[in-house]
Amino acid sequence: MGKRKKLTKKQMAIIDDLFAGELDEQAVLAKYKVSRNLYDRWLTDEHFVVQFKERVERAYRQSELIIARYAPLAAAKLVQLTESESQETARKACLDIISFPGLAPQFTAGSDAVSATAKQSAQVAQQLSPQTASRLLAALAEETDDRKTREL
Repeated sequence: MGKRKKLTKKQMAIIDDLFAGELDEQAVLAKYKVSRNLYDRWLTDEHFVVQFKERVERAYRQSELIIARYAPLAAAKLVQLTESESQETARKACLDIISFPGLAPQFTAGSDAVSATAKQSAQVAQQLSPQTASRLLAALAEETDDRKTREL
């Protein structure tokens, strides 16, 4: 029995339903009356696996796009929280901003990443009000003091 070049309509429908997110895997198989054994065989079929992996990669790209689209809004809201009346909320927002991985410099030899990160950090610093910057520094100092206390 030679390998198929195209997937069947049933295989494509199952892949579509798996990624639609409305049903779990077992429910999708039951909907199409496909046994677990047959599905397991499909998972060893090169063409089925390629199509399945392409769908997984597409789903991750869509997730990254959604996160990237809303990152500026989330960052702006986080900066707003530093002005909160609640000191705990403001402190946590400051710590989140300080520890944000996108702002941490990436020191690699011969890379433009260092200068790009420095420029980005300078732009962020210019956007912060003196009060916000002060709160950020106070939160950082408090966290450093807490670490030293725990070490003792």
